[in-house]
Amino acid sequence: MTNLKEKLLSGQKIYGTMLRVVRNPAVLLMAKDAGFDFVMIDCEYSNYTIETFHDMALLANAIDLGCFFRASMLSKECISRFLDAGANGVMVPMTETEAMAKELVRWSKYPPVGERGFAAGGAPTFYKGGVKHGDAMAAGNGSIVSIAQIETKTAVENVDAIAATEGIDVLLIGPNDLSISLGVPGDTMCPAMIEAITATADACERHGKKFAIHGGAKMLGRFADRLDMLMMQNDIDVLRSGFKSISDTIHQF
Repeated sequence: MTNLKEKLLSGQKIYGTMLRVVRNPAVLLMAKDAGFDFVMIDCEYSNYTIETFHDMALLANAIDLGCFFRASMLSKECISRFLDAGANGVMVPMTETEAMAKELVRWSKYPPVGERGFAAGGAPTFYKGGVKHGDAMAAGNGSIVSIAQIETKTAVENVDAIAATEGIDVLLIGPNDLSISLGVPGDTMCPAMIEAITATADACERHGKKFAIHGGAKMLGRFADRLDMLMMQNDIDVLRSGFKSISDTIHQF
């Protein structure tokens, strides 16, 4: 399994998309074939069960596709449990303060960095037996990507403290909610947004963290030289545009 955290630390970019409605694991095979490094399964705005997530994460690992997820909230239940189902990256929405960043690390990293519990012989160690606890925890901390989603005015004001938090690996801009918080709903390329995004990129650079955006092509292009992790669109967009293309074509006849 390719270690995407090591890839990031080596200076290489990683690319992915989000899943929000498709639950058939076959979609992971398609994502891998398309050339993605990872998928982000949205557990905030969707209805994936832990059983479905587990099956998808296992297949993702088996085909060397990163399986990240957006947690529904900042808690042990919503972070550690899904990591224990086989995910290798977690993003917490609306991470706004240093305290919240530390809580994210607490439940996503094993001791001595965090306080995540260790369950031997399960999905995080690919159901292998005889795994040494210390080795497995060190490997987990060296591979799990802990992502603070920056999507509020408060988060931008505290971005240096968030980026300085030990155990946080990536700061990822969520443009839609950030624009709402800044009082410019949907105007994601306005000066206020560019300033906030630039401030986040600067904080990542100062503190040795990786910078990411889940946005459209125009925004990704605007910050391409600073981005380490790029995420674009989701499966709803893919299905909608695909259906529209078919409809437009078939209505010509």
